Amino acid sequence: MLRFLPSWAPEKLPGSKTAPTPGSFPEAQEEKKTRRGGCLLQKKRSHAHSVTWPCPLATPTALVDEDDKIVGGYTCRRNSVPYQVSLNIGYHICGGSLIHDQWVLSAAHCFKSILSVKLGAYNIRNPEGDEQIIRAEKIIVHPSYNSWLLDHDIMLIKLVKPAELSKSVAPITLGYGCPAVGTYCLVSGWGNTLSEGVNYPDFLQCLYAPILSDEECKAAYPGQISENMVCVGYLEGGKDSCQGDSGGPVACDGFLQGIVSWGVGCALPGYPGVYTKVCKYVDWIHETIAAN
Repeated sequence: MLRFLPSWAPEKLPGSKTAPTPGSFPEAQEEKKTRRGGCLLQKKRSHAHSVTWPCPLATPTALVDEDDKIVGGYTCRRNSVPYQVSLNIGYHICGGSLIHDQWVLSAAHCFKSILSVKLGAYNIRNPEGDEQIIRAEKIIVHPSYNSWLLDHDIMLIKLVKPAELSKSVAPITLGYGCPAVGTYCLVSGWGNTLSEGVNYPDFLQCLYAPILSDEECKAAYPGQISENMVCVGYLEGGKDSCQGDSGGPVACDGFLQGIVSWGVGCALPGYPGVYTKVCKYVDWIHETIAAN
């Protein structure tokens, strides 16, 4: 599942996630990989549930595919994730990471031709005074991005003006070396908190989860894992990123090492979350920023 809001979601409802627009991904792929973007109708591996109301207004008992927030995590401390941003098209569709006062890193599958970035948010639905909303000047998707395989699922966003740095808005450093297997990393976002059902959080959610080995990752998703992907999570299930978390950060020892990308369902046993491996793209990131 891609972990991001449907094109039909009402533009005035904040707190939603985004997902692939109908027809943008073949049926066979949707059953395998779901972007972890927004509150939309999505398919898990063998079934789908219909949604007849805007996701932010969903009732807990409604039969829907729940993929909107971090599952099994906790509410982050205020200002503890100052690099976390929200990609916005009138409502939240994806997460992202501030890596420079004028640049944000996110997932390529979160691309929209017109975007704004909300920085300094904690309560995604109710502004608290620390937020900054800045329009995107340029959106640069990795030239090798493959929407079928979700390989090279990474993009850069240049803001029209630098963000004002503060205790609630600060960039995260890129890690040149890749993190070791077993390293516990911080995943954050405003995605669905349930693996069965729907619960959209107001406040930013956090989860510590370990880097899994390439062998474990490839065993979970045979033939689907490239050298640019890394699995983070628990093979026993219960804790995971989910829809609405797409594009958000994975921070290991204070360095940005992952981008929420896709998975099968959310927090299901045997299916950890799959993330873009940021350490593979540090040179591309620096070269792109320097050229723009």
